[in-house]
Amino acid sequence: MTSPRSYTLLGADGKAYQSTEPGTLGGHRRSKIYGRLDCPGALRWIARGHYVTQRVFFRDEVTAIAAGFRPCAVCMPEQYRAWKSARAKANSTSHVPMDSEGDVSSGQR
Repeated sequence: MTSPRSYTLLGADGKAYQSTEPGTLGGHRRSKIYGRLDCPGALRWIARGHYVTQRVFFRDEVTAIAAGFRPCAVCMPEQYRAWKSARAKANSTSHVPMDSEGDVSSGQR
């Protein structure tokens, strides 16, 4: 008898674990972005061979967020806008400069 397939997913603590169920979302470890498995942006990078070594998978969106990842602007535009808006509100009280993508800016161009 064949043993069930095992998938490596990232948990809410950012650590990898084995699961018998595949992830429902993919992400990029270095940029801390998560999105749909069929994301056109991610698929373009995968096709070029640049994305694969940094690819991670999540059980669900709650886990991706808990692990410190943000939604992809390409395949999850509504979630991205909500994330960006919440981040802008939080940062407006701390006076942290942000770039056009809603990320903390170094102030250098």
